[in-house]
Amino acid sequence: MIRKIVTALLLLFVALVLVSFAVANRQVVTVSLDPFDAADPALVLSQPLYLVIFALLIAGAIVGGCAAWLRQRRWRSRARRAEAEVARLRAQLAGPAPPPPRPEPLRLMVPPAA
Repeated sequence: MIRKIVTALLLLFVALVLVSFAVANRQVVTVSLDPFDAADPALVLSQPLYLVIFALLIAGAIVGGCAAWLRQRRWRSRARRAEAEVARLRAQLAGPAPPPPRPEPLRLMVPPAA
């Protein structure tokens, strides 16, 4: 119960900080994404400053999450191999495998004498 209250208070604090940041940075800024022509850029974005900053924070979190996920590839593959080995060893410990079925004996037939 206390954990939920603390989480709610922290989320309320973060929301209050974000709203106050957005209110304080309402001025419109122009972001040019054309590095070659500063006088007449081809791609211009005019948005309030807080939207630009929030978009960059979200994009940074996504890129960082993807990078962390890619770096953990080795650990995920090792975990999959270890799980497969555990399953194999548990199956081995569960009991001996039933013996393979015996092949039927070969019956040789002697052709009748002529």
